[in-house]
Amino acid sequence: QAAKSARTVVISGIPDGLLHDDVMTDILMIHFQMSKNNGGDVEEVMYPTMKKGVAYVTFEDQEVVESVLKKDEHRLEDKRLSRYYPLKVTRYCENVSSVIIYLVVRPL
Repeated sequence: QAAKSARTVVISGIPDGLLHDDVMTDILMIHFQMSKNNGGDVEEVMYPTMKKGVAYVTFEDQEVVESVLKKDEHRLEDKRLSRYYPLKVTRYCENVSSVIIYLVVRPL
C-alpha cells in the first residue's frame, strides 16, 4: 500500500457555505468514486479543511490518483446544487506545506 500522501489529491473550487459540510463531503465522495470521473474506491474525504473551498481526497489505490489527474475537467454536479462547479484537482505534496510553514515562522 502506497503512502497516504501518494494516494491523496487536493480538490479546490468547492462552493463554500452552500450546503452542510457533511452533505458536501458525501457529494465529493460520490463524485470521486464514479467511473465517469476516472474515480475509484475512496478511503477518506477530509472536508472542511483550514482553507476555504478545499478538500483532500485519499484513494485506496495510487493508480486512481493518476487517472483522476488525467481527466480534463471535473464538474461537481448534484441535484442538491443549483448548478455545476468546476473543480481543480492537483497532486498532494507534503513538502509544499512544510515550506510554507517554515517561511511563515521564519521569514527570509
